[in-house]
Amino acid sequence: MSANTTDENASIIAGFWRTNAWGYSTQALNQFIEQLVDIGVKDFDHAYVYRSEAVFGQALSLSPNLRENINIITKCGIRGVGDNPLDATSVNHYDSSKATILASVDHSLKALGTDYVDTLLLHRPDYLMDVDAVNDAFNTLKAQGKVKQFGVSNFNTAQFSLLQSTLDEPLITNQIELSPFETSALDNGLLDQCYQHRIRPMIWSCLGGGRLFDTTDAVTQRLTQGLSGLMEEVGVSSLAELIYAWVLTLPSQPQIITGSGKIENIRPLVNARDIRLTREQWYQVWSAAVGHGVK
Repeated sequence: MSANTTDENASIIAGFWRTNAWGYSTQALNQFIEQLVDIGVKDFDHAYVYRSEAVFGQALSLSPNLRENINIITKCGIRGVGDNPLDATSVNHYDSSKATILASVDHSLKALGTDYVDTLLLHRPDYLMDVDAVNDAFNTLKAQGKVKQFGVSNFNTAQFSLLQSTLDEPLITNQIELSPFETSALDNGLLDQCYQHRIRPMIWSCLGGGRLFDTTDAVTQRLTQGLSGLMEEVGVSSLAELIYAWVLTLPSQPQIITGSGKIENIRPLVNARDIRLTREQWYQVWSAAVGHGVK
């Protein structure tokens, strides 16, 4: 498999989408980053539209030696209405133009306090995307040393293939939603495409954006009622740990993006890193998720 990061075995990506809601001081966020590194997490996921890159950069600056030991992923291409020069003036929209890609990277570098990012992703497919312009932008960033590698997020298979057909640099990932609550990536070819090209997908919302902890949710109830015996068989202490193992068993070798600012909420994923389910175990989870067995 092609590595998305310098660590081929990395299966955890720390997501910083909700950073501003965590309420951390700069020092506390620095400690959280240090804790993540201590448990083997080296990959950190950001985006211009999250508006938290500067907060992370300030925290990272308290431990200057950390930068060379972590991989920073950031995303561009969503322009929300706001006051920053890169923001939209009247309507939220997607923008994959060369000028916007270059400007977004420069903004991210300044905010993060670094002179390069390890991976740049196009955050969403732009219906007006000029693939030649994207190629020019990627080549420029690569030549300038500002970005090491490139990928996409939320692209369907046709959009991925179209862009890849033009790029001089290979796409190294596609960020994909997958959970027991959203299983379409198992059937729509997204995971198959990643496996075909030997790239590792990055999986977001693996626990359904918190739905796994909603005891009134119908899918959660099926999972809880149907998988207690399997949890004991596999040797996991929580349903979240079992779901992480279910995703990590996929042959495309996915990486899972976390969404929590609490180290204790990430430990179940750490525990699941080396667990691989048997076929029967995997399909038992799938059956509980979709509400029926195979046909």
